[in-house]
Amino acid sequence: MIYQDNDMKPTSEQLQKETTRLYEKLRRTCWTEERCGAIAPLTLEINELKKQQNAVILAHSYQTPDIMYGVADHIGDSYGLSQIAAQSNADKIIFCSVYFMGETAKILNPDKEVLVPVISGCSLAESITAADVKNLKKQHPNAPVVCYINTYAEVKAEADVCCTSANALKVIESLPEEEIIFVPDKLMGQNLQKLITKKLILWDGACVVHEEFNAESIIKVRQQYPDAKILVHTECNPAVVGLADLAGSTNDILEYVKNTNAKNVMLITECGITDRIKTEFKNKNIVGACNLCPYMKKIKLEDILTALKNPREDQIVKIPEEIIKKANLVVNKMLNI
Repeated sequence: MIYQDNDMKPTSEQLQKETTRLYEKLRRTCWTEERCGAIAPLTLEINELKKQQNAVILAHSYQTPDIMYGVADHIGDSYGLSQIAAQSNADKIIFCSVYFMGETAKILNPDKEVLVPVISGCSLAESITAADVKNLKKQHPNAPVVCYINTYAEVKAEADVCCTSANALKVIESLPEEEIIFVPDKLMGQNLQKLITKKLILWDGACVVHEEFNAESIIKVRQQYPDAKILVHTECNPAVVGLADLAGSTNDILEYVKNTNAKNVMLITECGITDRIKTEFKNKNIVGACNLCPYMKKIKLEDILTALKNPREDQIVKIPEEIIKKANLVVNKMLNI
């Protein structure tokens, strides 16, 4: 690592202290002390630069452990991080996530610099465009559009209100209409439809991580660990959700793990949540297998350092003013429900 300012170059004592801090956090996710020592110069420099620049680093729970516990100021799901972004007093927001989440932070903080370390897509967000939403509205002119937060800014701008997995049911029930367009996650929509009497008009989109889980894998774990608690995200197939002890958001899953007496838990979600459970709840045993999100795992510590030291144009989130204004109303309506 080359430091532009020699005063920032860490001493051997600082490096050892940082290595110890990292190892204490990361060892349960199979990080060795040697590997922690290798990234210590990076995490030290990133954490020093963010203080100097009054920057806040937000990390989605699907990020790698070195990012979540090495440099992030806040870890969470899309809903929690959206709230933090809206309330932030930082001059600069570094959002370690897929690109649409960085857009959401920019929508809520139009006057602040928002950066994403790597331009990364999302199978669900890319399944629908603003033109698709406009066509749905023409076909169903009396139905308001509830838009899942896993969408791009231009799609949010065409919706009536945004939602997340944590508050989707609450948002839908708050609307007076009996027929509602819900986009783009068809599996979440199918799960929500079972909980309400309103009719949901669904789009054919899905998350590449969650649509791969199946009921057979849960049944197999149930047979091997009959006392295990099965926790799933609502983006999963209804057959999977129907076999779970809890279906909810990332925060719902973490709260359940915190409060349950069960030692064995199976997490039907992305592997980053497994890393969080291993790190934050050391008395729990993870059973079964998780799925990796190829989009979320693109970000590296080096990308975050670049965003702080000399950001590339592609790292700076830029949204047309008209889109920001329209999408801001949609996202803030969600936050106020």
